[in-house]
Amino acid sequence: MSHRLYTVDDLAEFSVIIDARSPAEYALDHIPGAINCPVLDDEERRITGTTYVQVSAFEARKIGGAMVARNIARHLDERFADKPRDWRPLVYCWRGGMRSGSFVTWLRLVGWDAQQLKGGYKAFRHHVMQRLSMLCPRLQLHVLCGPTGSAKTRVLQALREQGEQVLDLEALAAHRGSVLGAVPGREQPSQKGFETQLMSALELLDPTRRVWVEAESRRIGRITVPDALLLRLRESPVVEIAATAAARLAYLLRDYAWLGDEPQALADKLGALKGLLPNETLAQWQAWALARELPPLFAALMAEHYDPQYARSQGRHLQRLTQARRVETDDLTPDGIAALARQIASLP
Repeated sequence: MSHRLYTVDDLAEFSVIIDARSPAEYALDHIPGAINCPVLDDEERRITGTTYVQVSAFEARKIGGAMVARNIARHLDERFADKPRDWRPLVYCWRGGMRSGSFVTWLRLVGWDAQQLKGGYKAFRHHVMQRLSMLCPRLQLHVLCGPTGSAKTRVLQALREQGEQVLDLEALAAHRGSVLGAVPGREQPSQKGFETQLMSALELLDPTRRVWVEAESRRIGRITVPDALLLRLRESPVVEIAATAAARLAYLLRDYAWLGDEPQALADKLGALKGLLPNETLAQWQAWALARELPPLFAALMAEHYDPQYARSQGRHLQRLTQARRVETDDLTPDGIAALARQIASLP
């Protein structure tokens, strides 16, 4: 069995990638496709860490060693009992130290050609940031903008269905980038998790073809868009969707209809606007939310919050907004959106 140092560039050589870190570390971010087989779970990691600080490194290793041996034995019994002789795992932990080293030792004793990732997750994280800084400046971005309710995300999806390349940042961030933007049933990823997903998405794009992206500010919910991508987005050509107010309101009422089922949650979300609006305006909006009266609420939100915010921010964020090509529509139904996407895709 070979025993050399393997790096992120060698991932494709292995049958499986094993993340030996705790479940909490794995949940924050991990190498795409890696399976989590912790040698210490979250509580065990806490116990050994506390022992290390309060007693000694020797005592921590003694307690931790027994835990690690039990956990590895369990993984051998439950996860790997059916693996053939030519099965080839690559194991990593935080920085390629004792956790993955112990695991590799046991797997190699069985007879598998197990290897350790040099530098561990830390090396992978460095790789992600390096790839983002290389890939982002090469993107042929074309930016879709338009005030809230212009169906930009749905237009992106329709463009993808028509064979165009699309980068859907809000899908990656699990947030729609506004005060009502949380996606029901989906937690936002960690910042590191978002950046790993972003790198994976960019790796799939053909750099010789244009890529459609929605205009975004620096933050999408609690996720920060990396500087390299934000710079590229702000200097790229712009297409502005100019939909009528009536079409936008009808679209918002369809798209956010589920908010009518959660009146208190909607009123609480609107509370984030405190200080940005007169108190009596906010009180009226929260009263509409609690009464499930979405049409007047969304009409007011558009006119008094979203549209002024859009007018203020787009000029600052998009350097080529003054040369934007406008695409007009009065129909944001599914058929109208498909037609709008065809019109945008046909732009030279």
